[in-house]
Amino acid sequence: MTEGSDFQSYLDFARTTAREAGALTLEYFQTDAAPAEYKSDDTPVTIADKKAEELIRERITAAYPDHQIVGEEFGEDKESTASHRWIIDPIDGTKSFVHGVPLYAVLLALEIDGRVEVGVAYFPGLDEMVSGATNLGAWWNDKPCKLSEEAAIDRAVCCHIDTAYFGKNGKGEAWNRLQKAVYYNAGWCDAYGYLLVATGRAEVMLDPVMAVWDCGPFPPIFREAGGYFGDWQGNDGKIHAGEAMATTKALLPDVLALLKG
Repeated sequence: MTEGSDFQSYLDFARTTAREAGALTLEYFQTDAAPAEYKSDDTPVTIADKKAEELIRERITAAYPDHQIVGEEFGEDKESTASHRWIIDPIDGTKSFVHGVPLYAVLLALEIDGRVEVGVAYFPGLDEMVSGATNLGAWWNDKPCKLSEEAAIDRAVCCHIDTAYFGKNGKGEAWNRLQKAVYYNAGWCDAYGYLLVATGRAEVMLDPVMAVWDCGPFPPIFREAGGYFGDWQGNDGKIHAGEAMATTKALLPDVLALLKG
């Protein structure tokens, strides 16, 4: 079992690397130097995505040559059997990035023996970071994360991505129940919605479809902050479920009941 001192060194490394990659993305942000290309799934990618992932991979390989890496833009080493796996999303929220909206993030997580132990989400355009590691707490920049104390679902703020995704993924009815039950629904989110929940500025974040690199950092952050991150069935810490949700422990029963109908 990895000791806490190792988790601290991994967390320090992830924070530094995410900030470095974030600074690189800002060189392209709100310029004409990073036009969008479109992948086979019709999602955008830019030179900033690719260069940021290359930088992160170089830093990981130099510091931890025996660790496995999986990233959104350059995939995974299928031959690796390493117990430690870094999960990279160089720009989560590329649609925001290409539209000049500063709600995108650099996401970096470390999964050890199938459990995410370290996570960092850095928002370069806002200079905000939420990070955490097992037994080391969850942090919003340099202060502890504090989740909302709101206990009434009808006063809760719910963050979400493009509402069309819910219907396209067979979750339109669940979304309709939840969005009608809460006080306010806020879009433009991606990883930014999880930041808002982790820092007490919203109560729920919902994703009907999710890849591991889009949510890698959040299990240890919410675990350490005293909240919930997992699937729509209440399985805490899941990043491989193809869906994701974050909320407070107080609101979790209500949110799950609404999603299940």
